[in-house]
Amino acid sequence: MSKLSKNAKAILRVENICKCYNTNEILRGISFEIKKGETKVIIGPSGSGKSTLLRCINQLTIPDKGSIWLEDEEVTQHMKDINRFRQKIGMVFQDFNLFDHLNALRNVEIALIKVKKMDKKEAQEKAIEELRRVGLEKQAHLYPAQLSGGQKQRVSIARALAMDPIVMLFDEPTSALDPELIGEVLEVIKNLAMGGMTMIVVTHEMGFARSVANEIIFIEEGKIIDQGTPHKLFTNPDHERTRKFICKIAELYGETANNK
Repeated sequence: MSKLSKNAKAILRVENICKCYNTNEILRGISFEIKKGETKVIIGPSGSGKSTLLRCINQLTIPDKGSIWLEDEEVTQHMKDINRFRQKIGMVFQDFNLFDHLNALRNVEIALIKVKKMDKKEAQEKAIEELRRVGLEKQAHLYPAQLSGGQKQRVSIARALAMDPIVMLFDEPTSALDPELIGEVLEVIKNLAMGGMTMIVVTHEMGFARSVANEIIFIEEGKIIDQGTPHKLFTNPDHERTRKFICKIAELYGETANNK
């Protein structure tokens, strides 16, 4: 995990976010903040609201109540400028969302041309730089059908990084991958964490969470049940429910819950 200044200021604040679909309460008053260079990992059972929370932060889903603040600007009060904020909040999804008719290079550079209005040469140089950053410079000419799942996800990470975001959001980035491909994606994310990228990661990979998180947040039924350092949550959580969840996930993925 990256080292943070004790006086570091919160770069993103989530305040009392609530979201309902009809009578189904998905998020019930979620609040936390993240400082520059920090990695927060969000864990919790399926259906607990983790993905909805990330979508609310990026305003792909509009919360019913609460506010999102980015660098002291309230995102939720500037819907006319939402694309400006989305450029600052990178999002990596479970299922890659690549354009099948474009090669890896074009998948990364297209937003630079269309959104940032870069010229073709500048966009191409930036795209190659980001593909190199995720270890895929030599695959730049390949199309998604020619790439493995891990390579596709790394292209999607490069695409998000190319926009120079302030915060990166990862929504279970390895859940669609075969087990042997998970490591290459987690290694890229670890390197970003070590390099000081500010990140919020939803994952079930407990070993990864333990190694990169400054704080782990456990969400269940749309509420924060527990939060703290990896050491605290893995060795002395506030709630028995947290311990049972971590042990169950560790057992499922063949890990030991109290590994250092």
